[in-house]
Amino acid sequence: MSADRAQVEEFGLSSVRVNWQLKAILPVGLVLLAGLLLFILATVSLRDPERHAVLIVAGAGAVAICAVLIVVLAYLIQRPMVELQEKMDQVSAGNLNVEVSFSQRNDEIGDLGRNFNHMMQQLRETRQEIERLHRTQMSRAEHLATLGELATGLAHEIRNPLAGIAGVIEIIGRDLPATSPARAVVKDVRLEIGRISRTLTDLLETARPRRPQVRRSNLNTTVEHAVMLARQQVLSRPIKIELQKAPDLPEVGHDSDQIHQVLLNLLLNAVQAIEGPGTVLVEIGSRDDYASVVVSDTGRGISPQNLPNIFRPFYTTKGDGTGLGLSLAHRIVEDHQGRIEVSSVVGQGSTFTVLLPFHMPVAHVAG
Repeated sequence: MSADRAQVEEFGLSSVRVNWQLKAILPVGLVLLAGLLLFILATVSLRDPERHAVLIVAGAGAVAICAVLIVVLAYLIQRPMVELQEKMDQVSAGNLNVEVSFSQRNDEIGDLGRNFNHMMQQLRETRQEIERLHRTQMSRAEHLATLGELATGLAHEIRNPLAGIAGVIEIIGRDLPATSPARAVVKDVRLEIGRISRTLTDLLETARPRRPQVRRSNLNTTVEHAVMLARQQVLSRPIKIELQKAPDLPEVGHDSDQIHQVLLNLLLNAVQAIEGPGTVLVEIGSRDDYASVVVSDTGRGISPQNLPNIFRPFYTTKGDGTGLGLSLAHRIVEDHQGRIEVSSVVGQGSTFTVLLPFHMPVAHVAG
């Protein structure tokens, strides 16, 4: 069953249809017929004056019929078009609670009316969904702002006594004899203090995001600095970090410090995912209107059930991870009007792609 027939049956209309093109051409045909009739009658009336009255009556009747048909045609087509235009003006003014009255007709004009009403219903539903999502996002933003304030205060409250503990441990470590077995414990305590301090730093970065200072500069240089630091972390491991630069890449608007932080986080994660020999490949290029930095590794990969959650704050599959690195990286890239994509195969490795737009809004680019 066709869509038009289904719509007709939905509205309880008859299956007999008359195309509006036929309605439009009918008056013209009648005018031509009337003209032909008048011509014949005029020819006859010249020889028979008694039929002159018949000519007048026939002509007047033809004109009257055409006039009636034109009025009917205007009622059937022009009025719906005028109504549709009025409804569209209301929609342009922001009123989506409109419907046309001619949707019950069983012709193309009726199809137009039904399609218009259906479209308006979809627009109303879409607006309601957008408003619901907006309320949800506003509620989430308020919730995150509250959590941010709480996290900031909590981080300061922890950092101050933590600094005191670190100082005491340092003094104790200096006073212990060189042969004391407690020195190993002191070393472990220092490592844990450092881990807590890094977690607090990441927490503060997440709770109090700094607006990126975007400037147009060479993305190759930013990536190369991150690769150099990552290579220092694998000097004692059989892992190669390879870089493929794009010399012809145009300058990209970005905060070099923040993007450096993002890439270093991705590189260190890639290194940690490799057990034994392996390779991390960094490729700089472009895709459509974006500059791209692809970081791929030959590590253990990410399981499909973990992949959707890796950018969530405090979500981590590493025993010593904070779960804030990828979340912070994701936020930084979004602040640059870009995005991060990820794909992974367990046992083969993962690929992270950072996309930064070549053309950012002027308001985001510093002079």
